[in-house]
Amino acid sequence: MKAIRFETAGGPEVLQLVDVQVGEPAAGEARVRHSAIGVNYIDTYHRSGLYPLPLPSGLGVEAAGVVEAVGEGVTHVSVGDRVIYFTNAPGAYATHRLIAARWLVRLPDAVSDDVAAAVWLKACTVEFLVERCARVQAGDAVLVQAAAGGVGVLLCQWLKAIGATVIGTVGSDDKVATAKAAGADHVLAYADVPAKVRELTGGEGVSCVIDGVGKSTFMGSLDSLRRRGLHISYGNASGPIGPVDFGILAMKGSLFTTRPTLFDYYAADSDFAAGSARVLAMLAAGYIAPTIGQSFALADAVDAHRALEGRATVGSSLLRP
Repeated sequence: MKAIRFETAGGPEVLQLVDVQVGEPAAGEARVRHSAIGVNYIDTYHRSGLYPLPLPSGLGVEAAGVVEAVGEGVTHVSVGDRVIYFTNAPGAYATHRLIAARWLVRLPDAVSDDVAAAVWLKACTVEFLVERCARVQAGDAVLVQAAAGGVGVLLCQWLKAIGATVIGTVGSDDKVATAKAAGADHVLAYADVPAKVRELTGGEGVSCVIDGVGKSTFMGSLDSLRRRGLHISYGNASGPIGPVDFGILAMKGSLFTTRPTLFDYYAADSDFAAGSARVLAMLAAGYIAPTIGQSFALADAVDAHRALEGRATVGSSLLRP
């Protein structure tokens, strides 16, 4: 059994593949043998120290696999079940792990392990961003920053499925086709925001911006909003936004802004169940599907992080144990 660990926060080079011992599950736990591991931008925040963890630490919050053993009191999954999970306890970059069983969701036969690992955390993120945070309605115009990324592709797919007008941004010409294939009605370069957004919306601006880029797109996102529009900052790919004078929200049209996290929207069991069911329904209906742009061996997690932070990936990335 092997796992990725790091002893100090820093660049991708701090990640090390080590031998580990994984014991038997305690009450409320399960042991899962991983088959596909999702790589997410939050992993880089944990590794770099932007989101500090007690060190030394494992890494990774999402994986698919098979249940090998369950502890006392675990009834909703059984040995042999194919499952997917995300969790707020990093440790998915591993061949096996123990995990609180509440995070495990059984996979239907129609959803492969690769698809599940590539989509689950991102799709649950998209579900809460679109449906419970932004409450997007059919006909709304929405700007998706980084529309060709792992979350961006799913945002475009989901928004299009519910009838929104989707304007996406991409960092290079070769990503335009990816965003359009995902459902973006219009695809812009970052430099074209917000002038082109205003042009496309008749000067009004969009009702909502969903922005995972952070610092470099913050002002352009605000300037793309209509009066009383909503700015959602869910990631920091270009770095954290930093201190903000709230007076700027008044100056730009009585805007709203929020910095939500997935785990606050999935903390209650009822929210977890409803959100998970909605994601599985969207997958079953074919409304959302990941673009698996690249995969790496578990031992090559350093390369995966370098590609992700260098914006050299398209769609979702996987690690293979």
